[in-house]
Amino acid sequence: MPVALLLAAFAVAPPEGLSEPEAAAAAGAAWEELVAERDAVLLAEREAKAIAAGGETLKFLERRFGEKPRAGHALFISLHGGGGGPAAMNDGQWRNQIRLYEPQEGVVVAPRAPGNTWDLWHRPHIDPLLDRLILSYLVDGTVDPNRVYLMGYSAGGDGVFQLAPRMADRFAAASMMAGHPNETRPDGLRNLPFSLWMGGKDAAYDRNKIAGQWKDQLAALHRRDPGGYEHNVVIYPDSGHWMNGRDRAALPWMARFERDPWPNKVVWLQDDVTHPRFYWLEVPADQAVQGTKIVADVAGQRIDLTVPADAVREVTLHLSDALVNLDRPVVVAINGAVVHEGIVPRTAEAVAASLASRPDPAAVATATLTLPVPAAPVPPTDPEPAE
Repeated sequence: MPVALLLAAFAVAPPEGLSEPEAAAAAGAAWEELVAERDAVLLAEREAKAIAAGGETLKFLERRFGEKPRAGHALFISLHGGGGGPAAMNDGQWRNQIRLYEPQEGVVVAPRAPGNTWDLWHRPHIDPLLDRLILSYLVDGTVDPNRVYLMGYSAGGDGVFQLAPRMADRFAAASMMAGHPNETRPDGLRNLPFSLWMGGKDAAYDRNKIAGQWKDQLAALHRRDPGGYEHNVVIYPDSGHWMNGRDRAALPWMARFERDPWPNKVVWLQDDVTHPRFYWLEVPADQAVQGTKIVADVAGQRIDLTVPADAVREVTLHLSDALVNLDRPVVVAINGAVVHEGIVPRTAEAVAASLASRPDPAAVATATLTLPVPAAPVPPTDPEPAE
């Protein structure tokens, strides 16, 4: 059913919106429509092992292991090392990467970075390419959307450091092997189990020292927020840059976890590559500013947001009954001020908007609420002293 007809089919809903079963049906129909529109092209790209987005092409190699579970295989995206150097060097690293890891079950994909610069996995075009790569495995049910994992070695580990916090809502867990974080910070890993694997003698660029610093940072974040920042840091004291395969233990560690598309707390820190949506939060593209941080907490029917009012003027909440009970009033407070109190209706329009901004069958919102961010209160000034 075309989207326009889908919306018309549910246009007769009462003013309070769709029921939960009706909304689920609308979400299912909208996903099937998306699949019908895109699967031929996506599956052709997957068959050719070349994903295209934003004028760039991501070639990849694939291996499959074990029987496919009913919900779909796990997907392990494995980023190669190399970096600044000739294409032949990076081609060799890419072909080696596909041989490194063998899970008991799952699809292992080793993409070839489109470029050959030192920051080959940091660049802005990588994010939409990985999104499209993942989607190509979702449209025919090959992969379980809640069991997608990210890992990478050396320059690929650099990429994991960068991509995991800014794309945490796509993955179930991530593992960094022998890389360097550069400027990135771990704040966005609140809901993404994250492991680091490092040789204690891997002193180039202070990789070993920085791995220890990240171990301390992640531990401190977990102590302050025990519901988040699951992590595992392994530093082999006798290893250099190559860990002789001991980092393969990352795969069973990651496979323990499934993604929660509807976490009741979100920490969203914009990196140098920004995104307009993160989990169930969205901001206008021109307000996705590097360095801004939004924190969202859900307790029962109340959602509290902390938003930098100097940079973000509007926030959209993509809601689901997996997060709040949409049959009951929802209270939203931004920076301590209540800005909404009432029912947020389930609508087919919300389903369509959710899939348009994030084509993910496990993260389809059925209600949408867009709210202005109140200006930050002006602190009181001390009165002028009496003459």
